[in-house]
Amino acid sequence: MITNLARGVQAFTSNAFLVEGDRTVLVDTGSNFDAVARIEDRGADLDAVILTHTHHDHVGNLEAVSEAFGVETWGFDTDQPAVDNPIGDEESVRMGDHAYTALHTPGHKNDHLCFYSSAASVLFAGDLIFQNGSFGRTDLEEGDRKRLIESIDRVRERADEHLAEMHVGHGPSVTTNPYQDVELAGRAARME
Repeated sequence: MITNLARGVQAFTSNAFLVEGDRTVLVDTGSNFDAVARIEDRGADLDAVILTHTHHDHVGNLEAVSEAFGVETWGFDTDQPAVDNPIGDEESVRMGDHAYTALHTPGHKNDHLCFYSSAASVLFAGDLIFQNGSFGRTDLEEGDRKRLIESIDRVRERADEHLAEMHVGHGPSVTTNPYQDVELAGRAARME
């Protein structure tokens, strides 16, 4: 089961997805809301935090979550203070009841990862791709439009056209033909 703990939060935050199952993980912690209370409300026994990237809105609640549940954090770049353990490109990561492949997808931020499971037919797209073909900002530090387009193309080539769910860093998850949104993002990123 995948639950967005940040749903309904009015403050500026990323989404924070609790993925429950054999290995219960939190994909990004969000910021500016009580993530600990929301995890406790679900009665979840958290095993790890997995980061799509280390922008503040995705890691603002990290310290509180780590302390409350005694969990370590996994992400692409252990030089980032928020990341305890590395996840390499193409590495398999267990989340919930499925294995996900980590895809290094820079362009929005150098340490950005997406996570794709063909068995679950789920993509965690972070801030690379959003609903309706929107895509991550490239005007921030480490932003690079060319690399972003390459990363979107990589996800499009890897994901199955029958992709069932795409969970994004901001805004609603996409559960109706999300592969189309991936394709739209690739086209839109080339036009601007």
